[in-house]
Amino acid sequence: MNGQTTTASDPYFPANGDPRYRVHRYELALEYRPRPNRLAGTARISAIAGRAPLAEFHLNLAEFKTGRVLVNGRAAHSTHRGGKLLVRPAKPLPAGTAFTVEVHWVGNPKPVRSPWGGIGWEELTDGAMVASQPVGAPSWYPCNDRPADKASYQISVNVPSAYTVVTVGRLLTRTTRASTTTWVYEQSAPTSSYLVGLSIGMYQTVLLGDPGLDGVPQSAHVPAHLLPRFSRDFARQPEMMRLFEELFGPYPLGAYAVVVADEELDVPVEAQGLSLFGANHVDGARGSERLVAHELAHQWFGNSVTIADWRHIWLNEGFAKYAEWLWSERSGGRTAHELASDAHRLLASRPQDLTLADPGRKLMFDDRLYQRGGLAVHALRCTLGDAAFFRMLRDWTTVHRHGVVNTAGFTTHAARYAAEPVDELLTAWLYEPALPPLPVRSTAPARPAYPPTNGEPASRGRA
Repeated sequence: MNGQTTTASDPYFPANGDPRYRVHRYELALEYRPRPNRLAGTARISAIAGRAPLAEFHLNLAEFKTGRVLVNGRAAHSTHRGGKLLVRPAKPLPAGTAFTVEVHWVGNPKPVRSPWGGIGWEELTDGAMVASQPVGAPSWYPCNDRPADKASYQISVNVPSAYTVVTVGRLLTRTTRASTTTWVYEQSAPTSSYLVGLSIGMYQTVLLGDPGLDGVPQSAHVPAHLLPRFSRDFARQPEMMRLFEELFGPYPLGAYAVVVADEELDVPVEAQGLSLFGANHVDGARGSERLVAHELAHQWFGNSVTIADWRHIWLNEGFAKYAEWLWSERSGGRTAHELASDAHRLLASRPQDLTLADPGRKLMFDDRLYQRGGLAVHALRCTLGDAAFFRMLRDWTTVHRHGVVNTAGFTTHAARYAAEPVDELLTAWLYEPALPPLPVRSTAPARPAYPPTNGEPASRGRA
């Protein structure tokens, strides 16, 4: 795997994940009945022991009823409490060896508790959805829940046939027997557990753009009554895809899908090759277009190039925020520098107690992290100049494609593209809480890459 791997527990969530082993594949077979909100599952997990023998290890799993647990096909001793499934194989697993774990579980899934409220599995009025960032994955399947532990997935979900199942990866088969349908998806790209999204609902499936022209197949799963508004709100997503491929490098996955749940969500959430929006993000006036850009950008920054632990979350959110500004600039809206100026004024009026490169668990989703992250990226662009800056970005996403990264790795990478040292600049933005001055724009804003869609006025970005 490219990038910097980590063998330490996540400092923000030390109870999540076990660094003594790594998973390379999950095979999940699920049955879900919406009306009683009943989930039954079997997981076959293929993993590799670390540098020391494993006499025991743990998986994260919410308070389901668990059945027999097998390691390499043999019954293992297990205890399940406090969101941890502790497994003791019949014999210790030698260092560096491959092994399999099989877990059976059943129960009524619900969000797991977090400092931000319930996260993970959410029962909807008619269906369910999962948005797991940062620690919600154990709400529905057993996993080594740490962002650096990326694996491939095969996910099979059996539901009543009236429902559509959307999850990460490529749909392999859809088989109907009697009144139920089994949907089988394969995600071959290495994927963090928090990025395994799922939606079960009554959806119409539509294609966005022209796959022959746009290159990347794009689909959407939307409640029928929201389709007219959705068609306007997401009309320019194929143009975003073309722009981001130009600026960030080739799209790192085989396809991209969006789901609009028939419920209101506080914010949309990214998954691997999939983004989940709420009905409140569809207004027919492109009022949330910046969020469409933000979630798409995460496919490069956060999903393909994944942080080693949650201290480095600015590498996800700062670049996704800056992608909003780039889309505005290149689609006829306000320039990135104008939006950066707005963000700088906003932050100047707020407390100066956030360290971007290590914000602490309490502030990791603070709006100031997003804004300051975007400003740090803009400061680097102003210093490097557009040619070197965008070359740096494309190389970053190429070298670390499907890999694991951290802030120190990024600063070392960025310095290679600078004509003069950028250590002081990056230290001020990333490691010191005081807000540095607004960067001076060194180049004129790029000309719009695309005309307004259908002759309509281009939407204007918002900070």
